[in-house]
Amino acid sequence: MRDHGKKYLTAAKKIDPNTRYQPQQAIELVKGAAFAKFDETVEVAVRLGVDPRHADQVVRGTVVLPAGTGKSVRVAVIAVGDKAREAEAAGADAVGVELVQRIKDGWLDFDVLIATPDQMGQVGQLGRVLGPRGLMPNPKAGTVTFDVAKAVREVKAGKIEFRVDKGGNVHAPIGKVSFSTEALGQNFAAFMDQIVRSKPAAAKGVYVKNVAISSTMGPGVAIDTTPYR
Repeated sequence: MRDHGKKYLTAAKKIDPNTRYQPQQAIELVKGAAFAKFDETVEVAVRLGVDPRHADQVVRGTVVLPAGTGKSVRVAVIAVGDKAREAEAAGADAVGVELVQRIKDGWLDFDVLIATPDQMGQVGQLGRVLGPRGLMPNPKAGTVTFDVAKAVREVKAGKIEFRVDKGGNVHAPIGKVSFSTEALGQNFAAFMDQIVRSKPAAAKGVYVKNVAISSTMGPGVAIDTTPYR
């Protein structure tokens, strides 16, 4: 166990570890227990009853958080011609096929990379660089598309990607501690709705096992999973 400081322990006293709270109450507790000097990110952790070793039980997807993420996202787009112009008009931070060479040379000043399908032959060369960082464009995530304008706008508006890890857990940011309880509640509801919809047909037994919410530095608060059963 990690050695927690006084501030963490004081914050943890406000939360009953044996109680599974309603989302609204849990969010208020997380906001009240946040003690860092910076605007902490609020994260959700979901334990799923799936075995990710089987391809038909891998849970992944995207969701646009209605209240945004509270973070400005830098978007790069690899496209040519009209598609490049559409991406620029939609607010992309860097656009062009020359980005392929720049990335090869070590440039990684972006959070999300979008590419049109006709450029994926070029982008494929970047697998070694982008793959381990989770930046490789992917059709399932909506980042390989000819509708680049929509993709850029969604990412800028608060679209996040999630994927189950080896232990059957999904982690996702749903905003900042400075957000109102209502805004965090909307984002949490949208995220959980998408998790429930992403249930693989091959998953047996209880699908949503545990849900907890916490801030970057604060203690976790368990949430009642009854509505997701």
